[in-house]
Amino acid sequence: MSIDTPTLVPQSAAGAVPAGAALDLIRTQPYTDWAPAVAAETRATLRRELEQGAVLYFPNLHFPFQSGEERFLDSRWSDGKSKNINLRADDRAVRGATGSEKDLADLYALIRRYAESSESLIHALFPEYIPHMTRAGTSLRPSQIAGRPVSWRKDDTRLHVDSFPSNPMLGKRLLRVFHNIDPAEPRVWRVGEPFGDFAKHFVPKTHGMWPGQAWLMKQLHITKRTRSEYDHRMLQLHDLAKADLDYQKTVPQQEFRFPPGSTWIVFSDQLLHAAMRGRAMMEQTIYLDPQAISDHTHSPEAVLTRMLGRPMLAA
Repeated sequence: MSIDTPTLVPQSAAGAVPAGAALDLIRTQPYTDWAPAVAAETRATLRRELEQGAVLYFPNLHFPFQSGEERFLDSRWSDGKSKNINLRADDRAVRGATGSEKDLADLYALIRRYAESSESLIHALFPEYIPHMTRAGTSLRPSQIAGRPVSWRKDDTRLHVDSFPSNPMLGKRLLRVFHNIDPAEPRVWRVGEPFGDFAKHFVPKTHGMWPGQAWLMKQLHITKRTRSEYDHRMLQLHDLAKADLDYQKTVPQQEFRFPPGSTWIVFSDQLLHAAMRGRAMMEQTIYLDPQAISDHTHSPEAVLTRMLGRPMLAA
């Protein structure tokens, strides 16, 4: 088979959005605690909805400031070199920030506390994920989204699924916990059609890697590890969606305003999303091994495997 023209396997229409139907991917939850007690039956429902591509939305799950932390809502704490102030899982200091030694220590404490709260929430809602999850980066994003000068590839106001050019995930899922920490301004998102529908539109425009390409990219330090075909296709889907302005306008989508103090959970490699407006947000990324997923029907790897007629990941 040519690496430039994928052979597509016909897909069923299951999960597609009927013509003219309103898109509704937001699932509102009542929990107000970061370690809630949740019945097993409810946990199973939440897991199914999340894995099918919905947004779990917690309007009253607040992350309170401690005394003096409100000052970090100002973008002056960013060093200007990156779009967020972040903390890697094993680091003892934040990256992308500027300030005195005490300021940086206080920033670390704030972001670390959010990381621990987010992890507690996932443990409580999805205990089956615990053996398969790895805490990745945690960030505070204190800058306004709207009007930020960026290239089209980095323009997160365009609908996209998350994929990393230099950090191949090799099938690991991107589970993210977001929180609107701004006291006054909503975080405005657009969310788009289910991943299966999205893939039908763009997978035929993707291509495989040339022989030796993944090895060479690793040797040249373009990627941190050898890129899989899954990562190669996902990155193209990210770029193709952002580049197609007609698709951005016409795809089934809904706008949602996450009010101050609200929290939401998504698989950001599956949910077509765009952040349109909003100022201060916190975010926790969790890497999840693919075997943790209970229903593989809707996962990006499963969709691509079906469409292309071969496994996307090496056995």
